[in-house]
Amino acid sequence: MVGLLGLFVYGATTNERYHWDTYRKYLFDVRISQGAWVTIQLTFWAMVLGIGLGTALAVMRLSGNPVLSGVAWIYLWIFRGTPVYLQLVFWGLFTSLYPHMRFGIPWGPAFVHFDVQYVDAAFFFACLGLGLNEAGYMAEIVRAGILSVGEGQSDAATALGMSWGLTMRRIVLPQAMRVIIPPTGNEVISMLKTTSLVVAVPLGSDLYNQQHQIAGVIFQPIPLLLVAGTWYLAITSVLMVGQHFFEKRFARGASRKMTPRQLRALAEELGKQGGGGP
Repeated sequence: MVGLLGLFVYGATTNERYHWDTYRKYLFDVRISQGAWVTIQLTFWAMVLGIGLGTALAVMRLSGNPVLSGVAWIYLWIFRGTPVYLQLVFWGLFTSLYPHMRFGIPWGPAFVHFDVQYVDAAFFFACLGLGLNEAGYMAEIVRAGILSVGEGQSDAATALGMSWGLTMRRIVLPQAMRVIIPPTGNEVISMLKTTSLVVAVPLGSDLYNQQHQIAGVIFQPIPLLLVAGTWYLAITSVLMVGQHFFEKRFARGASRKMTPRQLRALAEELGKQGGGGP
């Protein structure tokens, strides 16, 4: 396997059709780096919206209120049951569906009015479309994390007089983070790559679409795809390192393995007990 991989790498590096000179030329091109920054911003704001709304939806689904639970279920049914690209196309057509926006009293006077068609909000709609879709998946992740915490924890908090909201914030969610963090990290990495679909909004300033525009001018798609792949891989590597430290932090106290210090203390205690016997 390693030999085949080595042969492939050697063949790729010596194949002139890859146009490695073009790859080196555009690897740190300002348009590519700006596109990478836009991609990072899209990922960040979409995940902020997805995590926040997803947490609220998870709590709604777990609540005993049938209205809240039903609304959350319908939301998940729609946003998880339709492709994200289709949803982004819808947000791209939002200005055509609602060319004029009015805010005021229903069936009464409008206090604010503006033409949406003249507003350049492609970045906003891209973040909104990605975030609303992500919320459907984060809701299930958060719900699984909450359900992983034993009911006895909530019962004990209730017995101490803690409210439901305080119990969730101080008792349940901190413990659920051990289950929530790993898949959330995977969702962040997945979101980074999903941003390549924002051309449907349309937003053409992200990393993938920037390289696509350059490749369309110089008619060399292969080296530009490699350039984009290198940037995606670099950003993903940083995110993976961050995910590792987050998991390590929230896993404190969860390991069943005893540290060397704990083992020594246990051995000393057992030795004392054994020495004091008849």
